[in-house]
Amino acid sequence: MNGDPLESYRRKRDFSRTPEPQDSRPLQSSSNPIFVIQKHAARTLHYDLRLEIDGVLKSWAVPKGPSTDPKDKRLAVPTEDHPLEYATFEGVIPEKQYGAGPVIVWDIGTYRNITEKSGKPIPAGEAVALGHISFYLEGKKLNGGYALRRFKTGDDEAWLLIKMADEYADPNRDPVREEPQSVLSGRTIEQVAEEES
Repeated sequence: MNGDPLESYRRKRDFSRTPEPQDSRPLQSSSNPIFVIQKHAARTLHYDLRLEIDGVLKSWAVPKGPSTDPKDKRLAVPTEDHPLEYATFEGVIPEKQYGAGPVIVWDIGTYRNITEKSGKPIPAGEAVALGHISFYLEGKKLNGGYALRRFKTGDDEAWLLIKMADEYADPNRDPVREEPQSVLSGRTIEQVAEEES
C-alpha cells in the first residue's frame, strides 16, 4: 500500500497554476468526520462525494449526483484521495489543468459510519477496503443513511451510491435539479464560472 495517500493528488496538479489547496494539515482522524459533495463541471458535469476517512477525503465521482429515492442506484467511480482542506474549495480549475472547470460546494456536513458485520462495527477505512460502507449524513441538503457498494473490481472499479429507506428518503424530491446552489456561497456553478473566469 502506498505510504502517502495524497501522492496521486499532488502528482496530478501544478499548484503554481491551480487554486486548489495543497495538503498542509497533518493526517489524523476526526471524532466528527466530515463529508462534502462538490458539483464539478469538468469534461462532464458530475458530483464528487468525499468522506473523511483516516485523515484524507476518500472520493467518488457520481455522474448523476445523489438521490433521495432508495430505488435509485447511482454509479460512483472512485477517484484519488483529496486533502481535508479541499472540503471548502470553490473556484475554477484553469484550462489544461487536471479536472479543469468550475467547482462549488453543493453540500457539506458531518457523517457517522454505521457499517457493521455480524453486529459489530467496522472502521470506515476497513469498510471501504472491503467494498461496502454504510454512513449517516448530517448535511445542509442531504440527511440520513446512504451506502456505497463496490460492484466491479480491478482496473474498472466502480461503486453504487444508494439511499437507505429511512425518514429522509423521498422519491418525490430531486435535490440535484431543485437545489443547484452552493451551500457556502449561494452561487450556482454557472455563476462561479462567470465570476472567476
